[in-house]
Amino acid sequence: MTSTSPTWLVRIQAIESSKLFQTSVISIIILSALTIGARTYELPGGADRLMGYLDAAVTLFFLAEILLRFAAHPHKKRFFADGWNIFDTLVVIGSLMPLENAEGILLGRLLRVFRVLRLVSVVPELRFLINSLLLAIPRMGYIALLMFIIFYIYGTIGSLFFQDINPVLWGDVAIAMLTLFRVATFEDWTDVMYETMSVHPLSWIFYLSFIFLTAFVFLNMMVGTILEVMGSERQRRDAEQNQAAVDQAHQEREEMAAQITAMQQQLAQVHELLQSRVANGGLGK
Repeated sequence: MTSTSPTWLVRIQAIESSKLFQTSVISIIILSALTIGARTYELPGGADRLMGYLDAAVTLFFLAEILLRFAAHPHKKRFFADGWNIFDTLVVIGSLMPLENAEGILLGRLLRVFRVLRLVSVVPELRFLINSLLLAIPRMGYIALLMFIIFYIYGTIGSLFFQDINPVLWGDVAIAMLTLFRVATFEDWTDVMYETMSVHPLSWIFYLSFIFLTAFVFLNMMVGTILEVMGSERQRRDAEQNQAAVDQAHQEREEMAAQITAMQQQLAQVHELLQSRVANGGLGK
């Protein structure tokens, strides 16, 4: 029994890490995404039933896939230590929910939409990008706070100077900040600028300085922060892979040394056995 279990574990791990299995999972996720998108159209009765069968088949495949991944994991208790495994499990459980009432149908369809995100958990590079983005959020939070301060200052100035020109855009500081967000996204911002320039000809300085700070300085700071985190994460991942390779090579050397030691002991036992037989033969003579 002890020799059979590792054999099955090795086979399951080989299946789970195989290129064919990974490609199949990605293909099913894409098929699931297409099925969800197709259901947003008006479909005939036969096509709608076919989509229902495909959805059930995809759900069963995902259930089998998550069970296979759990069985292939060497440490079962640490399987849910990975956030992506928790996310995949929740998506699969949500897909298995019975759709009895209108709220259940809406919730079930919403959870099925999140199955598209499983493509991120399956593709390592996408998972790396999301992890880097999540790690960059604390640093980006300080940049966002500084951006809010700039928005608030400019919003207050805009409300004080331009409120009489257009109360809809500059009525108070909150509405002025929304208008500035429109300016920062370049959504017809020149119309807003020319309207205030008709009363305050130098108001273009207000807009250009704001755009320079938000669209160029802070945006580049955001991108630079993300790139810095991605670079450090890539270095950490490469270091972990190199350390894993070194540990594996060290383990292989230890196993080889243990095998050589065992062979030497067996040879020594054979040598002692031969010597004892020769000595017994000599005594018999």
